[in-house]
Amino acid sequence: MEIPRDQIEAGSMTRQIYSFHGGVHPEENKQISTQHAIAVAPVPAHVIVPVRQHIGQPAKPCVAVGDRVLKGQMIAAAEGYISVAAHAPTSGVVTAIDLHPVPHPSGLSDLCIHIAADGEDRWIERNPTDYRNMNASALRNRLRDMGIAGLGGAVFPTFIKLNPGVPQKVQTLLLNGGECEPWITCDDMTMREHAAEIMQGATVMRFMLRAETVLVGIEDNKPQAIAAMQQAAAQCDFPVEIVTIPTLYPGGGAKQMIKTVTGKEVPSGGRSTDVGVATFNVGTALAIHRAVNLGEPLISRVVTVTGNVGQPRNFEVLIGTPIDELIALAGKHADTVTGHLMGGPMMGIELARTDVPVVKATNCILVKSAKLFPPPPPAMPCIRCTRCADACPADLQPQELLWFTRSKNFDRAEKYQLFDCIECGCCSYVCPSHIPLVQYYRYAKSEISAKQKDQQAADHARERHESRIARIEREKQERAEKLAQKAAAKPAADAATDDPATVVKKAAIQAAIERAKAAKAADDTVATPTE
Repeated sequence: MEIPRDQIEAGSMTRQIYSFHGGVHPEENKQISTQHAIAVAPVPAHVIVPVRQHIGQPAKPCVAVGDRVLKGQMIAAAEGYISVAAHAPTSGVVTAIDLHPVPHPSGLSDLCIHIAADGEDRWIERNPTDYRNMNASALRNRLRDMGIAGLGGAVFPTFIKLNPGVPQKVQTLLLNGGECEPWITCDDMTMREHAAEIMQGATVMRFMLRAETVLVGIEDNKPQAIAAMQQAAAQCDFPVEIVTIPTLYPGGGAKQMIKTVTGKEVPSGGRSTDVGVATFNVGTALAIHRAVNLGEPLISRVVTVTGNVGQPRNFEVLIGTPIDELIALAGKHADTVTGHLMGGPMMGIELARTDVPVVKATNCILVKSAKLFPPPPPAMPCIRCTRCADACPADLQPQELLWFTRSKNFDRAEKYQLFDCIECGCCSYVCPSHIPLVQYYRYAKSEISAKQKDQQAADHARERHESRIARIEREKQERAEKLAQKAAAKPAADAATDDPATVVKKAAIQAAIERAKAAKAADDTVATPTE
């Protein structure tokens, strides 16, 4: 039986807090970027909007080079079911629709829409949605067209998660304000400054999901955010519980947050809705409020700029702003820059270059220096200490997964629940041999996924071949049956169409043939000698 970690008061209510397996306490380094209010980044002279900013199919451009666009205008429409639209972050002229480097460790390019800002920043006509009197499917499609995707990191299309299903499967709406990753404070500052708007977004989400319970989970290292959210929750016309949870990385992970505040465990390979919980980032709730109640698509987000910069702080940034321009707003630091991370030090990705755009998944830009992030020691052999297993929040066996990956025994790795790994980095953090374990798991996942795609392609080709052979045989059989039916029907058809004289003539000919055959048989009998 699960033993509660603590009993923590949340507003006027108390909720049992549960513990999840593992977790670590890395140095937070959050306070340096929360000393100032969120600043609004200026409109850049040029924005670059990738059409692939979410999980699923990329959006399809619906503008052409030379088109004038307004702020908030759709410039790429959702393509396929798992997809959302993209919009112009400011008014201007489309100058190119071409490949451009995007935020990725490889530095590879993807299709992007380039807009030269005209300096006017003129909006399209914004129309709020009367969601309470709107068809549920139409409302979800509205969010799809407004470009709403999860801002907690996964950037999964939100409209899909807001489908309660039939029968009703979601009893609890959980807003995730954990933000456990070191250095990142965008959610903390968003809750401090936009708590009421977040709760308005939660009102829409509760209506769409028909959820009975609304919870907001926040780590106890964010007292100002907790106070702001409690005050906003008190103004709601439905009960909202602000749940304060202990600070423990990765307590902000969706599965870990669900376990902490409800005691329910999402099954391996399953989804949170399997246990009746729908989880959303607090920034996503704010984006839904703006989309539904203000008619504004997702064209900006709060981004933490911290680390080796002159003034770490949070900025409200337009999607498509070049990251190097955003870093410049925080100022230079005396130390030498040694690299840039998008995200935090535990799960962030190393950027190969900084002339790439801010995207919906950009929650933090962490500027590195040798002082803040010294080079890691060289990796040494695994000593089988099992510290990684003790720290793993998914309750896996990281050392075994390492051996399977090194030996390319991917089938065994998959059987050891490799895909339950959330790549949080706890195992690498505690490893005394400094083995970059997460990198091995990412490699193994990519190899397995590539193998599965190849197998799917081979299966598809085989099915097409077998279908073709079956079709050829079926057509051959059908032709044979038609010929047989035609041959059987021909004598009767001929008899039905002949006139009486022809019938008499054919009968006489047939009788003559029969007499000739009988005479020949008699001659053959006489000519045959007897013994």
